[in-house]
Amino acid sequence: MKISITRTKNPKVKPDENNLLFGKIFTDHMFIMDYEEGKGWHDPRVVPYGPLELDPSAMVLHYGQETFEGLKAYKTKDGSVQLFRVSDNVKRLNISDERLCIPHIDEELAIEAIKTVVDIDRDWIPTAKDTSLYIRPFVIATEPALGVKPSSSYKFMVILSPVGSYYKEGIMPTKIYVEDKYVRAVEGGVGAAKTGGNYASSLRAQMEAHEKGYSQILWLDGKERKYVEEVGTSNAIFVVDDKVYTAPLEGSILAGITRNTTITLLKEMGIEVVEERFTIDQLFKWHAEGRLKEAFATGTAAVISPIGQLGWKGKDIVLNDFEIGEISQTIYDTITGIQNGSIEDKHNWITKF
Repeated sequence: MKISITRTKNPKVKPDENNLLFGKIFTDHMFIMDYEEGKGWHDPRVVPYGPLELDPSAMVLHYGQETFEGLKAYKTKDGSVQLFRVSDNVKRLNISDERLCIPHIDEELAIEAIKTVVDIDRDWIPTAKDTSLYIRPFVIATEPALGVKPSSSYKFMVILSPVGSYYKEGIMPTKIYVEDKYVRAVEGGVGAAKTGGNYASSLRAQMEAHEKGYSQILWLDGKERKYVEEVGTSNAIFVVDDKVYTAPLEGSILAGITRNTTITLLKEMGIEVVEERFTIDQLFKWHAEGRLKEAFATGTAAVISPIGQLGWKGKDIVLNDFEIGEISQTIYDTITGIQNGSIEDKHNWITKF
């Protein structure tokens, strides 16, 4: 399908790229494609960014049938644009869509849609340190109906936002609260899908953690509430002795693309990666024995978030003297270097145009 393009007649004033917040400003254009039962996906188009006209009974508003992704675009020194692992994001979107009964989207068309709207708004890609263009593809159910069933119509959209560092203070260790009261996801649920309900269910725990002075949540498993799973909306990595431990992908956590990237790089560094279940008791025991060297979370928005402190049942432990660990820093520098073009991409992760 050919993507039609309607350019804005009222371009926005671009923000100061040295003072960008995360996800607060959006570019001049967006991509939209519609789906109707019996007709399939149709009418792919780039149009000026603006409000949607949505029926009050649109099913996404009542039953939460929606999925989304997040990736970034970077501008290199020669003016080219680089997307990082865009095909993996599109594949994961379809995995989420399948779980939520949303029709499959042609992956080549989705990638072309992302490239097209990014290219049109390429002047919005910031070049200051730690900045990028955040890309948010998403799908929403639009059928005007009340009743719990898959929608018969959808919109697939892509919006863009120039962003600075996810954390305003930059990459610094964070204080994490171990959550054993609330549950985010369980096997058989939608924890492995990237859907808004997962994030809505995390808000209460996150707010209470903030009130206690912590930045984020370390989630435990939803059944026994003892096995370590994710940090907030990111995958969790722990360096123990000369190995790295992380929770396995067993249906309750997201298969993070930054997680996969990190594991690949760790193995190339000669570090053994153990993907198996371990308990919060074990984690605190490793620390008491002096074996827990450092820890960090991985995700698209922040790339790497070092963990400097863990609080659980009234006890706090400090990791690596509340400083960024050597492995955390190396992974961060390597991933961001590949993303911005300063380090060679040896894995075919970059799409350049």
